[in-house]
Amino acid sequence: MLELILGGARSGKSRLAERLARESGLAVCYVATSQALDDEMAERIAQHRARRPAEWALVEEPLALARVLREQAAPGRCLLVDCLTLWLTNLLLADDPQRLAQEREALLECLAELPGRVILVSNETGLGVVPLGELSRRYVDEAGWLHQALAERCRRVLFCVAGLPMTLKGDPL
Repeated sequence: MLELILGGARSGKSRLAERLARESGLAVCYVATSQALDDEMAERIAQHRARRPAEWALVEEPLALARVLREQAAPGRCLLVDCLTLWLTNLLLADDPQRLAQEREALLECLAELPGRVILVSNETGLGVVPLGELSRRYVDEAGWLHQALAERCRRVLFCVAGLPMTLKGDPL
């Protein structure tokens, strides 16, 4: 089963994803895409680590997400990817301008082949004004296109606001 959970910053999307993974009854592998590039991000990562069950496996991968998903997916296993917009940011800032398109395509191609359950978490950034600055606009555009492509492929899409999940596609919670 492939699921996408969208929401704004501090919307409760990660907590929801963690709850769904925990309630799945499957072995869980948490795939983290963030990088601790400053103290603030290191603190956020520490908070996420502290609330995850100790028995969950962890893979930290900021760029090669499709490769990790192929390596880690298995029947009877739940992969929780948090979060796609950090992954997208890492790729936008990478030295290789072609890497984003390559990794995005690899991700979209591999999803249908993955056994087990996959929960993808991402920030919905397209609800506000068009941002100033070329890089910010590209980020919002790329995130929107990625979310649309993922929503087509996912069996369930949830949108989280104020800790409350709304089902956009698929079976309700």
